[in-house]
Amino acid sequence: MGVHRGGRPSQPPLKVGNLDNIDRRTADRFARGEMEIDGRIDLHGMSQDQAHGALSGFVRRAWHEGRRCVLVITGKGTYTGGVGVLRQSVPRWLADASLRPMVLAVRPAQPRHGGEGALYVLVKRRRDHHR
Repeated sequence: MGVHRGGRPSQPPLKVGNLDNIDRRTADRFARGEMEIDGRIDLHGMSQDQAHGALSGFVRRAWHEGRRCVLVITGKGTYTGGVGVLRQSVPRWLADASLRPMVLAVRPAQPRHGGEGALYVLVKRRRDHHR
């Protein structure tokens, strides 16, 4: 990826549900789950290490292939009311320096796509056109 000449502006923190940095029409479609889902990955049932590696590879491939909106299934967590480890970890992993440059926004999925057990991830468009 490299830094553009003149440096790259610092990126705002990635917070689930924050749609400030995208245009209104895209933000509305994204929030309502009306964007076409270009790919999905199901992490629930994986260990944290497995899930982190799988998510990282998935997001990198999605960005490289020009996919725009992807679905990350984390599962909801335990039946005892606890929040699932993956459900808590995935937004943090997406905000890590290695993936953040490829992620525009993250938002909980609509019930038809998994609700609280899944996240929509809006992937940034690639600005380079060479391989």
